[in-house]
Amino acid sequence: MKYFLPFLFQLISMTAFTQPKPVTSGVFHWNELPVKKEAQRKSRKIAEGTTNEFEYFEMHATTQEKGAAPKPAHTQKDIEELIIIKEGTMKCSIGNKTATLSAGSVLLIPPLESQAFENTGNGPLTYYVLMFRSKKPMDMQRSTQAGGILLQNVDTLPMIESAKGGTRKYFDRSTAMCERYEMHVTKLLHKGPSHTPHQHVETEIILVIDGDMEMTIDGQNYTGGAGDLFIAESGKLHGVGNASDKPCSYFAFKWK
Repeated sequence: MKYFLPFLFQLISMTAFTQPKPVTSGVFHWNELPVKKEAQRKSRKIAEGTTNEFEYFEMHATTQEKGAAPKPAHTQKDIEELIIIKEGTMKCSIGNKTATLSAGSVLLIPPLESQAFENTGNGPLTYYVLMFRSKKPMDMQRSTQAGGILLQNVDTLPMIESAKGGTRKYFDRSTAMCERYEMHVTKLLHKGPSHTPHQHVETEIILVIDGDMEMTIDGQNYTGGAGDLFIAESGKLHGVGNASDKPCSYFAFKWK
């Protein structure tokens, strides 16, 4: 027993140490992300942990240099992925679908679908990757009924103009891991808020495409520029706006 107890305490400590922590509200600045370099590739770790909806949530960015050999196709058993192309041209093969997509395009990849990515452009290919597993059981039938794999080419999506700027709608649907996942781009022409501060049950991410932005989350003020990400936890009062007199645009996406 005297040998077992120290082992038990050590096991409990190791379990507690490896327990994923919630990803909290705030901003992630592109220029401050740690960079891991490999042959013809770079990766940037953004965040890893849990959210109100996900027992596992991870964000990173990958850069493939021009001419980089694609990695072998792989499949996620119980992870869904959202990919946003930041720069360059990507040839993607997801399940039985293949497309060549440019910056601003988006991929939604259900679990169990084979995936492979190739840089077919004349410069670097950089893309954000969000990986998530819900706290509730994944629902592949729900995913199939909602459309399954989504390869959303930005060139096919119109910008709906408004007095403040405009909106480009990407999707609003259910997925294998989410009862609802909604994503759009907002353009703001002038300095000022996009909308009145509000709160909702969904966790939300704002990804800055261009320009200078500011965001208030739960009474804290944050600023960011191109490539930066803001995250607002479920239930937190938040508001977002253009921080300068020059135009800005950003992705907004939320899930439950």
